[in-house]
Amino acid sequence: MVSGNSRQLTSFGGFVANIRLALRDWDHLVPVATGNVRPEGFELDLESRAVTPDVLAEPGLDGGETSFSRYVLGRAMGDDRLVGLPVFVMRGFRHRCVLVRRDSELTSLEELKGARVGLTGWPDSGNTWTRALLRAAGVDLGGVTWTVGPLVAGETGKDRTGPLPFPENVSLTGDGLAEGLAAGRYDAIMTPFMPAEFFTGESRFRHLLPDHRAAELAYYRRTGFVPGIHLVTLKRESFERHPWLPRAVQDLFERSKRHWLARRRLLADTTPWLLDDLTSTARTFGEDWMPYGTAPNTAMTAAFCEELHAQGISPRRITAEEVFDQ
Repeated sequence: MVSGNSRQLTSFGGFVANIRLALRDWDHLVPVATGNVRPEGFELDLESRAVTPDVLAEPGLDGGETSFSRYVLGRAMGDDRLVGLPVFVMRGFRHRCVLVRRDSELTSLEELKGARVGLTGWPDSGNTWTRALLRAAGVDLGGVTWTVGPLVAGETGKDRTGPLPFPENVSLTGDGLAEGLAAGRYDAIMTPFMPAEFFTGESRFRHLLPDHRAAELAYYRRTGFVPGIHLVTLKRESFERHPWLPRAVQDLFERSKRHWLARRRLLADTTPWLLDDLTSTARTFGEDWMPYGTAPNTAMTAAFCEELHAQGISPRRITAEEVFDQ
């Protein structure tokens, strides 16, 4: 447990609340987990999870890490049991997430027109952003033959389908996509996680884009944001019981993020070239490449909502204002 002052009174006149959140162990949250950054005005039980928690399915949780698409789709369908915080604990470019065989002749998104593509989930936030890249490159998603399945056969515990029926050109498989790509059943696959062999010199796979970093930088300069994948949500009953909680959690995680960055810049020898990466990141994005708050995330949220609707995942076009309307 990470605690504030247990005898401190809140501005609402009651003793400090005990809040329970579940998230994966992101580096920028480690200062909270270790107690180096502490909550102010409340006690926090921060649980580290191996996979993204289903906040609504766990009665003991006040909130936690939630898929951006799952949250937005809930709002679009009138489900407001979760209150989203503009605290994106996971965000990242998706150009790197398209893999092909090492001997493939494909080197661009445009070349995926009419291709056979496997992906690890249909409504997923990350795959939605990746398909958006294809749309921007002029690829008709309706002309692609999509297969949804696990990266490795036997993987479970993930909703790969979402609440709406698949389009006609999308099918489901239980076979591993990585082996399917290696066997030539797919021209490319989309995955947020790299196959284990990708980190070896003998990998059968490579990124579709020869210089995905350059493509990602161009994307950032064009859009002004790094795509949000997962955010923090609170159960509505917890929010209504503690209306000050969203701001308190956002402030806590902001302090944790800044503490983590300061320490990494000082203790940069955790990987051979981390210092160089930290330096280039700061020079490209400024002091904060993953800002929290509604205003700095409005354009990104609006773009994501538009993609969910344009790709037929959301039943209606939802606005950025609705997403964070408590």
